[in-house]
Amino acid sequence: MRIGPHQLPNSLVLAPMAGVTDRPFRRLCRELGAGLVVSEMVTSDTRLWNSRKSSHRLDHRGEPGPVSVQIAGGEPLMMAEAARANVDRGAQIIDINMGCPAKKVCKRAAGSALLSDPDLVARILEAVVGAVEVPVTLKIRTGPDRDHRNAVAIARLAEQAGIQALAIHGRTRADKFNGEAEFDTIREVVESVSLPVIANGDIKSPRNAQRILESTGASGIMIGRAAQGNPWIFQDTLHYLEHGRLPLAPRVEEVRERVLTHLTDLHHFYGEYTGVRIARKHLGWYTQYLPGGEAFRSGFNKLEEAGRQRRAVEQLFQEINALGDRVRFGCYGEVSARNPSARKKDGALAA
Repeated sequence: MRIGPHQLPNSLVLAPMAGVTDRPFRRLCRELGAGLVVSEMVTSDTRLWNSRKSSHRLDHRGEPGPVSVQIAGGEPLMMAEAARANVDRGAQIIDINMGCPAKKVCKRAAGSALLSDPDLVARILEAVVGAVEVPVTLKIRTGPDRDHRNAVAIARLAEQAGIQALAIHGRTRADKFNGEAEFDTIREVVESVSLPVIANGDIKSPRNAQRILESTGASGIMIGRAAQGNPWIFQDTLHYLEHGRLPLAPRVEEVRERVLTHLTDLHHFYGEYTGVRIARKHLGWYTQYLPGGEAFRSGFNKLEEAGRQRRAVEQLFQEINALGDRVRFGCYGEVSARNPSARKKDGALAA
């Protein structure tokens, strides 16, 4: 898949997720197969960029390209200025957020709230595309609500404005994350425009990703919540799309090193105090399907020092290694060569 001058190694994209897709997590997902990773949402109000939170979200030091930064706002000139400022900081792709359903974003007439005002959408797109020379991409939902699905119309506006790729979450703004994602609208968009369309929403397994690609005709897949605690979903999906089956689960030692590296990156990136606290949610996701995971989380969430967190993780993997030499994080609910004894609830170990 190509976005402007950037030929991506594959068509799998890590979705931008506030509080999740920070630099350490983006690095991990890229190493495990994501063809493109997108930053956490950054406000278009550059006056707020001096906060600690924004400084972390704007930090892309050492990242391989293309660096994609998502901006959010509802004022065309402010969005254009934010795009220019991010390019000055190293962004190689600017992504516009018109998909977030969060109340605190929508109440500021940003995110998916913009879908109710196509004229404003057009002005924002034209302002941002005209402000920078790097490719601009857009993320939307299927419409404001189920009675007003307007993704096809918005996609045509995007194409006219010069947007280089379009990601669509298969729910309306009103749906938030409730119910199941629907992909008929995404297929209609694919058939209506010539720019690359990336399908997003409820992509929980490699088999599911293949079905969505085939049913929508999309150019790519954007994976979000399913990557939390299971960044291996990218390499699993790449293998499944090429071979029609899941690969063997990684060895316990490999997983141990990945998790410990991620943990150390969090401590270094945020500093020990904040890094320790952010690590708790990631280890919670990692251990969701592991034997003894609940007991581990109970103890891990009380730890206040980076060194003690590392030792707890090392101890956990010693115990896991005694049960089997391979392990998977996340559960696809699929029986395969990768885990022939998989069980939907707790099938984490593979012989």
